[in-house]
Amino acid sequence: MEYAYRTDPGKVRDHNEDSVIVLKNSNGEYLLAVADGMGGHKNGEIASSIAISNIGKRFSNISSVGNKEDAINWIKDIVSEANVQIYKYTKDHPESLGMGTTVVLAIVTKDFLLFGNIGDSSGYVLKKGKIHKITTDHTLVNLLVKSGELTEEEAKDHPRKNVLMRALGAQTTVEMDIFDVETDVDGIFLCSDGLTNMLDDEQINKVLTSDIDIEEKINKLILKSNNRGGNDNISIAFLAKVGV
Repeated sequence: MEYAYRTDPGKVRDHNEDSVIVLKNSNGEYLLAVADGMGGHKNGEIASSIAISNIGKRFSNISSVGNKEDAINWIKDIVSEANVQIYKYTKDHPESLGMGTTVVLAIVTKDFLLFGNIGDSSGYVLKKGKIHKITTDHTLVNLLVKSGELTEEEAKDHPRKNVLMRALGAQTTVEMDIFDVETDVDGIFLCSDGLTNMLDDEQINKVLTSDIDIEEKINKLILKSNNRGGNDNISIAFLAKVGV
């Protein structure tokens, strides 16, 4: 396996509120995580940093996430811990009230593949030359689509499409969606909505399956997003079989 990750402020924002990490432990297991902070005045940057730092530190301190059930419980525990830390920060720093962050992560072992997400950062698998979105966005617009009040086309340009229904740090407790995915995939791809708001799945797919190295793929996706306006921070983590 090979991996690459990068975060970029984009062309509009004056600072970057995203955080991203990819780690491999001594047992050959991988953790990928992307967090998209919100709150402005660098508070979103603090929230995403707390989340990714906490998750990364906890992963680095263990030799293995254990079996699938252990790993699911571990994910829930570390995310709950990060949520408490962010919530506590806002209590100790009243000027940061309202800050929070999305988080999407993946745990990859030889026996299982798990995704988890809160918010609207996205997790995909690459299989047989096609990407498939695994996670579900926790947004008001997505809720309206599911209830039949909006169509998919209406949702794309809806003025409130980025209103989150769930985020880390917003409440004392938080629920993360966990997805158990078949392991026969060629790649795992995570990104913030700074990418998916600029490029559709077909455009992302074309770059990920192109005949360039993994670092170039990440850089090309960010360049394309910025060329289309780059109106938000852009973060990507990509783990793939060598040669994909």
